[in-house]
Amino acid sequence: MGAPWFQWKTRAARFGIVAMSSNYTLYADMSERMMRILKRFSPRQEVYSIDECFLDLAGVRDDEQLELTATMRATVSMEIGIPVCVGIAGTKTRAKLANHIAKKTPALLGVCHLEQLSVQEQAQYLEQWPVNDVWGVGRKIAEKLQTLGITTVALLRDADPKNLRQLFSVQIERTVRELRGELCVPLETGHQPKDSIQSARSFGRPVTDMMDLQAAITLHTTRAAEKLRKDGSVAGTMEVFISTYRHRDEPQYHPVRSVRLTTPTDDTLQMIHTAVSALQSIYLPGYRYAKAGIRLMNLHPAGVRQADIFGMAPEESERRSQLMQTLDTINERYGSGGCQPGSAGIRQRQDWQMQRGTLSPQFTTSWAELPVALAKM
Repeated sequence: MGAPWFQWKTRAARFGIVAMSSNYTLYADMSERMMRILKRFSPRQEVYSIDECFLDLAGVRDDEQLELTATMRATVSMEIGIPVCVGIAGTKTRAKLANHIAKKTPALLGVCHLEQLSVQEQAQYLEQWPVNDVWGVGRKIAEKLQTLGITTVALLRDADPKNLRQLFSVQIERTVRELRGELCVPLETGHQPKDSIQSARSFGRPVTDMMDLQAAITLHTTRAAEKLRKDGSVAGTMEVFISTYRHRDEPQYHPVRSVRLTTPTDDTLQMIHTAVSALQSIYLPGYRYAKAGIRLMNLHPAGVRQADIFGMAPEESERRSQLMQTLDTINERYGSGGCQPGSAGIRQRQDWQMQRGTLSPQFTTSWAELPVALAKM
């Protein structure tokens, strides 16, 4: 359960607890550094999320894998100060499970090699871990599995994969087979385009004014478009949403508007026009809005676009493409928001934006926030 910080602030101070605001720039930079370090140990790496990756250890002898992964942990800790855990196994699903065991078992010192555990040790872990701890088993699937009497990892491993495929999907069949040691989910080492891109944030205060919502939607559209171009994709569908405070005793309104774009695009200005129109169609006065955002879907590689006979002339399209490249270059150099549409508001933080009064320094990406050291003779 979570609680607002102000309810715990006084009590936390008595125990010396320090609260820090979310620092997404720092998180992304540290993630990139960690991935670069880990890739030194294996050329075949799949970056799965901001804090997870898979490495292929096929060229490493079984009796050397534990030592190698211990070195990985020590190197990451020494160079960037982040604690990591490692799970080793013959399939990705079992490796995820091994990582979970490593995190929860201090005696393993952060590394679990599932294939080197005895049959009895494996049984001990798999019989006690709940089925929802398995990679790819979400809450709803776990609930349905539990109604079938499949409550632990061991019971899922021993279930009939073909029967579960009929009841669920081929994905669950693959999960069962992977738990048994059959490789069904290969390592994806190339660049994997995203299925969707979202940008959304809660407001720092209740928002009622349409202009504030429009500025927020413009800002989120700009950020999502930057991510889209960085990913080398174009979007065919856009979803715009706003939401009131779901857990407060006040009028509720959570509209979503999905718009299919005439031509898949990565053009910030085109998407802003569409997003603002969608916002205007769902906005209702009289509500206190807590959050706004956009989601880009139906993504395709940027080189694969269907021409629109009613769209821009080729010359205009080329100019807009160059403009987007210029915007990205400026923001790459001066930081996100260095150059953005005027409808997103001035660069200084708007009072409706997320409050981050206890933000830690972005010392790895900003010269202005480097720690200062004073040396005296």
